[in-house]
Amino acid sequence: MEITPQCVVALTWTLKDTLGDVLDVLDDPVEFLVGGNDLLPRIEQALQGHAPGAQLSLHLEPEDAFGDFDEKRLFLEPRSCFPAEIEEGMCFEGSALPQACSKDIPRDGLYTVAQLYPDHVVLDGNHPLAGIALRLQLTVHAVREATEEEVGRGTAGAGFFRVPT
Repeated sequence: MEITPQCVVALTWTLKDTLGDVLDVLDDPVEFLVGGNDLLPRIEQALQGHAPGAQLSLHLEPEDAFGDFDEKRLFLEPRSCFPAEIEEGMCFEGSALPQACSKDIPRDGLYTVAQLYPDHVVLDGNHPLAGIALRLQLTVHAVREATEEEVGRGTAGAGFFRVPT
């Protein structure tokens, strides 16, 4: 079966930045819904018409991947709003941010503690790969028709490339 919209593909990959540094390796195949919310549009386009065994090499500019880095998604918040054990790299769902945080922070995002200062915390609402051009080596391991449930949910359950809107 060839890849078409509304099918499920099992993929493995190696994801690198443009300097060749490995960012992620997926050794065991994971299923993604093509035509849903699991994959970036540029990846879906490249997969069309391929069958199991296909190997693809993609170069994704930030606008084709996780977008440009947006300084407006950085927020400086009082450290006193957060638990004492807070560390750089911790993530907070916007809806779970402490009540004392600014009301200007959208509550539907995901925020990473980018920097800690004695009196402030820098929260970053950008995707960790925002602003980075990527090189992706994909291997297609299997292709099957999507179930009605998967199509209705818009996902086969995998979320690595899912980008919040």
